[in-house]
Amino acid sequence: MMSGLMLVFLFIAIGFMIEVESQKDAMKSVAESYRDSKANLNENLYEEFEQDLNKWDAEITKDNTIVFNSPDVLFAVNKSDIKDGFKTILEDFFPRYLSIITSAQYIDEIKEVRVEGHTSSEWGKTTSKEDIYLNNMKLSQSRSFKVLSFCYALNDATVIQNRPWLESYFRASGMAFAKLKEKSNSRRVEFSIVMKSEDMVYKILK
Repeated sequence: MMSGLMLVFLFIAIGFMIEVESQKDAMKSVAESYRDSKANLNENLYEEFEQDLNKWDAEITKDNTIVFNSPDVLFAVNKSDIKDGFKTILEDFFPRYLSIITSAQYIDEIKEVRVEGHTSSEWGKTTSKEDIYLNNMKLSQSRSFKVLSFCYALNDATVIQNRPWLESYFRASGMAFAKLKEKSNSRRVEFSIVMKSEDMVYKILK
C-alpha cells in the first residue's frame, strides 16, 4: 500500500517537474524572441537614420524610441502648430520609418506605435500646480495629435498604402511632463514602439 502511494507521489512530482521545465523553456523562448527582435530593429533603425540624427537633433534609444529633441525646430512656445522645419523632417523621416516597421520582419511583432508629446514642468508665470499640469497636458496632447495627423496625411506611396495599418496601430499620446528630462530637451516628440513579445515578457515577470 505505502509503496503504491509513494509511486503515485513520485509520478506526480515527475509530472510537475516536467511541466515546470516546459514553462521555463517557453519563457526563455519568449524572452529570446523579444531580445532578438528588439536588437535587430535597433540595428535597422540606426542603419537607416544614423546619418540624419545630428541634423535633426534626434536620437534612437536602446528601446527603439526615436526622440526629436529641439524645441525651437518643433513648435513655438506654448503652441501646437508644427513648424515648417519639423514638417520637412517628418516628410523625410516618416515614410522611411514606416517602411521599416511594416516590413515582413517586424509587422507581426508590433502591438502599438505611440507618437508622444512631452513638455516642460512650467507654464509661463503660472504657479498653480493644477494649472501647470492641465495646460501642459492639453498642449502635449494637441502636439502629438498634430504630428500624427501630419504624418497620416502625407502624400507618400508608403504612407497611403499603410493607412489602414496606421489606423489600427498608431496612437497619439500627450505625456505633459510625466517623463521629464533636463530642461533643454523636456519639450520633445517621441515615436515609441511596443512589441507583442514585450507584453508577454511583462506578463511572465508578473
